[in-house]
Amino acid sequence: MEFDLDKIQAAVRMILEAIGEDPNREGLRDTPARVARMYQEIFCGLHRDPASELNAVFSIDHEELVLVRDISFFSMCEHHLVPFFGKAHVAYLPRGGKVTGLSKLARLVETVSRRPQLQERITSTVADVIMDKLEARGAVVVLEAEHMCMTMRGVNKPGSQTVTSAVRGVFLEDGKLREEAFRLILNR
Repeated sequence: MEFDLDKIQAAVRMILEAIGEDPNREGLRDTPARVARMYQEIFCGLHRDPASELNAVFSIDHEELVLVRDISFFSMCEHHLVPFFGKAHVAYLPRGGKVTGLSKLARLVETVSRRPQLQERITSTVADVIMDKLEARGAVVVLEAEHMCMTMRGVNKPGSQTVTSAVRGVFLEDGKLREEAFRLILNR
C-alpha cells in the first residue's frame, strides 16, 4: 500500500481540532498537507526492501574490517511518533572478497530508519541484512541516539544518549576481533 495523503491530511485536521486549534486559521491552513508530504518523506522506508540497498557488490582482495563510522540518521519512535536521531557505526568482515559500496551502508541505515521504529530494531536489522546479503563473516552495528520522547516529554532529560549494538558472526566468537571493532567505532 502506498501513502494515502488525503487520509493523513484529514487525521492532522482532526488532531488540530482535538487540541483546541482552528485548522482553518492562516498559520495552520496548509499544515495538514505539509504534514502529509513530510510523512511520505520520513516514512519512505516502509515501501523499500533494505536488502536492495546492498545490490552493488564488488569483488576485491580484501577480507579485513570495513567500517563506516558516524552515519547520521533519524527515525520516528513507534511508541510516540516523535523523532530520535544520532549516529550509526557499521562494520563488517567480507567473505571471499565480496564488498559493497560504502555509501550503500549509509543507504541501508537510512532505509531501515525511515519507518516507525525502535532503535534496537534498526541496529539488529542492519546487522542481519549485512550478514544475509553480503554473506559477511561478521558484522558489528552500533547506534547512538537521542530520543525526543525522553527529551521533550515524560522524563524530560535532554542530551541523554541511548546506545545499542548488534554483533554477528565471527565477532561473537572472537573477543579480540570484537574488541578491535569496538575500539575503532568508539575511538573519536
